[in-house]
Amino acid sequence: MSVPRPPVAPVAPEIPGRRARLLDTVLAKVLRQPGARSTHVVERGVRVPMRDGVTLNADHYAPTGATRNGTILVRTPYGRGFPSGVLQGAMLAARGYHVLLQSVRGTFGSGGTFRPMAQETDDARDTVAWLRDQPWFDGRLGTLGASYVGWTQWTLLQDPPPELRASVVQVAPHDFRRAVFGSGAFTLNDFLGWSATVAGQQAQGPGRIVDALTAGRRAAAVVGDLPLPDAAEPLLRGRAPWYREWLEHADDDSDPFWEPYRAGEALQRVETPVLLAGGWSDIFLDQTVEQYAALRGRGVDVALTIGDWTHMDTQFKGARTLSAETLAWFDEHLAGTAARSRQPVRVQHAGTWRELPEWPPPGVDTAFHPAAGARLEAEPAAGGATSFRYDPADPTPAVGGRVMAGSAGRRENSELEARPDVVTFTSAPLPAAVDVAGTPRVELALSVDNPHADVFVRLCDVTVDRRGRDRSHNVTDGFLRLDASVPAGETHRRTVDLDPCAHRFEAGSRIRLQVSGGAFPRFARNPGTGAPTATATELVPSRRTVQHRGSRVVLPVVQF
Repeated sequence: MSVPRPPVAPVAPEIPGRRARLLDTVLAKVLRQPGARSTHVVERGVRVPMRDGVTLNADHYAPTGATRNGTILVRTPYGRGFPSGVLQGAMLAARGYHVLLQSVRGTFGSGGTFRPMAQETDDARDTVAWLRDQPWFDGRLGTLGASYVGWTQWTLLQDPPPELRASVVQVAPHDFRRAVFGSGAFTLNDFLGWSATVAGQQAQGPGRIVDALTAGRRAAAVVGDLPLPDAAEPLLRGRAPWYREWLEHADDDSDPFWEPYRAGEALQRVETPVLLAGGWSDIFLDQTVEQYAALRGRGVDVALTIGDWTHMDTQFKGARTLSAETLAWFDEHLAGTAARSRQPVRVQHAGTWRELPEWPPPGVDTAFHPAAGARLEAEPAAGGATSFRYDPADPTPAVGGRVMAGSAGRRENSELEARPDVVTFTSAPLPAAVDVAGTPRVELALSVDNPHADVFVRLCDVTVDRRGRDRSHNVTDGFLRLDASVPAGETHRRTVDLDPCAHRFEAGSRIRLQVSGGAFPRFARNPGTGAPTATATELVPSRRTVQHRGSRVVLPVVQF
């Protein structure tokens, strides 16, 4: 569909010169990339019309040399400065690609009101329609971006344009509803913090700096209050109306409200090559692995890279690796100037990059069973149980794990494990190293005296430091809201799929299973009353009893 364009005053491009060449040289060295293939210019403030009359603001990075490799579309709510303007715009334009870096609706000069995630499908299609009319667009299109910028790609790929040749999607969900409520509980800290950050990112002058410097402290001050929408107002100050909307629609997965927040159809529609990237401690890792499995199952040319990264690491710690892979992917599939130089899967494991033909690699399920004396044993227990009390007024805290920001990743868990509302089961020292790669699972037989309850399970690697003290570091974990229709005291038999991982338990280390009633504020606490997420204020404690017989940890053990 061609979208009519209102007359727009031409914007003078920046003149290429010493500054652009210097930037290209520095980028090549920092990112360990081949040298620039051309110089580039930037046309700022390009206005792109949408079907409803709103115009979106964009910057056009254009190569000036003889090399012309196609166009890469990047649609972002985070502004067009650093790092996007440098790591995507300048870097790729200097290597022969046109790059359109566009601010999504309601952000950084783009018209309309920002309604995160739900607004992107039509705007992405209208942007591609506009591209078709540009004299510099040669009919070859690629898409690129991480996190929200990856989400904007999935929305477009629900109905892939015929010009699409390749996509690079990093640490991004295709189903936002699942990212926020897929566990059964609201992913509180991440999406309260994200909402506050996005709401304040366009503030001018000192206010923006103050907002950024105090965001963590202000979020910590309100995150424990109830009800959740009202508690957030001192932080959000009316600037993020979507936050209250999400909470008010939290408890019904089938609510039509969530339809624009789901782009899973893209996994069944896209036919062109897709490079996926994730991190072992990224909040969206489960969806990244699901994307790979769905596309591979359909025979799509898909590649997967997972580094030892958190969500934010992919923009900094992982920048060299991902920039190199991005350029190689577009050179192969968009420009047609390079051949494949990698296996379909690359993962970091035990400090080494491993290339594999598929994920997960073939493995053998190996089980460990809870037993009396807080032991984790190879043989099932004959009986026994371990119980603990969870109090939402003093919720079990979150430590590390798969979160967006803050203390993400591997963290020492000994202080957490010393709490009375956390129980652990630990194996004997391993006689030889054990490599785990894939999706471990925990099969639980447990009962609760209050049907409104959650369970959080974690696998840890226990080593001994130089002073002879145990050090327990998280490897992978999972959260589950129990079925409240099961009567109090009746045994639940549930399987919790833990996060995908690739980890080596060294000889002499021990495997530990950790069980608790929550991980706050990573996940909103279960109030224990069955009240709606948006209105709950009363807090009722509960007791959980883990039956040793019928419970086990199952690890996919591989030979590398």
